[in-house]
Amino acid sequence: MQKRWLGFFGIVMLIVAAVAFNRYYLPGLAYQDNAADSVGNFSLKLNEPSVLYGMVVDDFLVIEDKIKRNERLGDILLEYNVPARLIHQVSQVSRNIFDVRKIVPNKKYTLICNQDSLKTAQAFVYEPNPIDYIVFRFGDSLTIDVCKRDVVTVEKGIAGEIRSNLSETIEELGISHELTNKFVDIFAWQVDFARLQKGDKFKLIYEESQVEGVTVSIDKIKAIYFEHVGSPYYAFPLDQGDGVDFFDQDGKSLRKALLKYPIEFTRISSRYTMSRFHPVQKRWKAHLGTDFAAPTGTPIRSVGDGTIEEAQYKSNNGNYVKIRHNGTYTTQYLHMSRIADGVRAGTRVRQGQTIGYVGSTGLATGPHLCYRFWKNGVQVDALKIDLPPSEPVKKEYVAQFETVKQDLTSRLQAIPFPDQNKQEPIAAL
Repeated sequence: MQKRWLGFFGIVMLIVAAVAFNRYYLPGLAYQDNAADSVGNFSLKLNEPSVLYGMVVDDFLVIEDKIKRNERLGDILLEYNVPARLIHQVSQVSRNIFDVRKIVPNKKYTLICNQDSLKTAQAFVYEPNPIDYIVFRFGDSLTIDVCKRDVVTVEKGIAGEIRSNLSETIEELGISHELTNKFVDIFAWQVDFARLQKGDKFKLIYEESQVEGVTVSIDKIKAIYFEHVGSPYYAFPLDQGDGVDFFDQDGKSLRKALLKYPIEFTRISSRYTMSRFHPVQKRWKAHLGTDFAAPTGTPIRSVGDGTIEEAQYKSNNGNYVKIRHNGTYTTQYLHMSRIADGVRAGTRVRQGQTIGYVGSTGLATGPHLCYRFWKNGVQVDALKIDLPPSEPVKKEYVAQFETVKQDLTSRLQAIPFPDQNKQEPIAAL
């Protein structure tokens, strides 16, 4: 009996010694305690290595930052002791791989450095957007990997009720302005979004792209129901062979030859009127345009295809662009902070193309866009212009449209409106 006891005691002592050895002498292993287990029940587990951009970084210093204004890649690499010959190789990289001149402010970068006083960079990672990233590795020679994160497409349904304006309502539901802008562009000629009523309702089915569970873009809207002052409006997509257009419940196209808004939907600060007190000249005069308040640098887009007639600076207009769309319609965009590259008299532009950026040049007290509209040479109210009627679904696509409409209508009806006191969260479909 005594020998058995000594034998058992010896096994216990060996186990205790092994545990102590694991805790203090095997740094790559982790000990898991479990108070409920007996002395003999313990487990050994390897620590998971920290992996970043495909590299194990446990023994390195990781520094994350954003590109600063006027900062060059070479300046960053020099600060972190990358050899001059490798910095020169970076500057000579083929533009087909990566154009180092396109590194822009406020984009994220990551440095993976040695943990010493010099903090010498072993790798530099630049992220131009949430999907793409470029990895520069500095060893005996330079290596570059252009990588993409996995993108997942998720379909979602949403319903909301207007309390103040569309943008704020959609923000309450946790959606970016990108969805608001797509929504407004579809219905811009049917609904005056600057004059929505409290209690107006909407439902949308749309697709978004996600990277690692985070939304990176709104891909497309698949269906809309919008109730404005008690009147229902629908939007259904259909491709008739030349791209997707949206149609109402009667099969009439919602698209016009011209966009209604020259910038993404924002606040209208001054409307077309024959009598307005000019804030700079301090006198009453006609205001034959529509002012859109927006932050400096907001992109301004051409409302339609056309040819640039003027793109220059004048004392009253500031930086401005004037576009002739056809023999009937001409538009003008004033007070730009700057005109977009390549936009000059005689060049062709496409609908939606960026032609400049919001500013306050010329006779302006703050950043805004003054948008002017001519029909047959006469200035008119851009928001009240009567454009040609919409084209209906082509006869050969009517059956297909009816199938699409019925399917999407039933799916929209299945999305419940939110409680009046609380906006409901977005639901994946």
